Amino acid sequence: MIEQLVDQIEARFNELSDQLSDPAVISDRARYAEVGRQYRALQAAHELAHEYRQAASDAAGARELLAEDGDDPELRELLRTSEARLAELDEEIRLAMVEPDPSDEKNVIVEIRAGTGGEEAGLFAGDLYRMLTRYAERRGFKLEPLSIADGDYTFEVKGQGAYSVFKYEGGTHRVQRVPETESQGRIHTSTATVAVLPEAEEVDVQIDPNDLQIDVYRSSGPGGQSVNTTDSAVRITHKPTGIVVSVQEERSQLQNKEKAMRYLRSRLLKDAQDRQHEEQAATRRGQVGSGERAEKIRTYNFPQNRVTDHRVKVDRRLQDVLAGDLDPIVDELLAEERRRQLGGSENGG
Repeated sequence: MIEQLVDQIEARFNELSDQLSDPAVISDRARYAEVGRQYRALQAAHELAHEYRQAASDAAGARELLAEDGDDPELRELLRTSEARLAELDEEIRLAMVEPDPSDEKNVIVEIRAGTGGEEAGLFAGDLYRMLTRYAERRGFKLEPLSIADGDYTFEVKGQGAYSVFKYEGGTHRVQRVPETESQGRIHTSTATVAVLPEAEEVDVQIDPNDLQIDVYRSSGPGGQSVNTTDSAVRITHKPTGIVVSVQEERSQLQNKEKAMRYLRSRLLKDAQDRQHEEQAATRRGQVGSGERAEKIRTYNFPQNRVTDHRVKVDRRLQDVLAGDLDPIVDELLAEERRRQLGGSENGG
């Protein structure tokens, strides 16, 4: 089976490579972009396939020489390491060929809300906002704030593959620490919720203008101070669903309205996906939960200087994670998701 898969990967990669230099493909911008996307998506699997060929060749050569010349310690070790690597590559290649989420390449809109814990939950929401914006910057993504207030943060992350990494942040985050205002030095537990919405295109969601109520008001910053002297902030209510979105970060009402419509489309798309996949844990309601302390994807334990992701049982140093170093956790979550998908596809035939 794995030999067939390696053959297929090599043939498809060569085919895509040829298409990228085909004048007919180059002249068609949409087709060229799609071929380029498929080529990039297959690169990792192709590198593993190349390594598989090399390891198989090494193993075959070692077996042949051992059969001719008798036992040789160096050849025996080469055979052992080659066969061990072939076994590893078998799974790695299968994982690399798991079909990605179609939303993975999209930009995302991230909502952070204070959960249980009063003022401390609002402060923790701010910590998560800084953590996720630092992570976005580390990955080279572009950030666009949509609505930023104490304990309530909505922003867009733009860049290829943004959803593929940010989707793992969706859920209830729990913090355990001694608040600065706590004179007794007792550890408090509070939460904040994060929702991650893949950005919807206009073709994904049709919105009837008659279904919208659009209000404008004066922007305000943290603590309620006015940051604009004109009514530039925009609030849009989608009357059929009751969804309300607000954007106030731009000085232009037109820009805020455009961003608010983008935000609304993403909320509507996510809600539609939730209804279609109610049983799946990755829905927005599954991500956000109720904000109660018992529901959590990750715990930030300040006294023990540790962050634990409960989905893959990974522990990291607190200050590293808060500084935006989320890749070790995200890599584990991605590998776990691929293993689960691979198991599902194999069980399903």
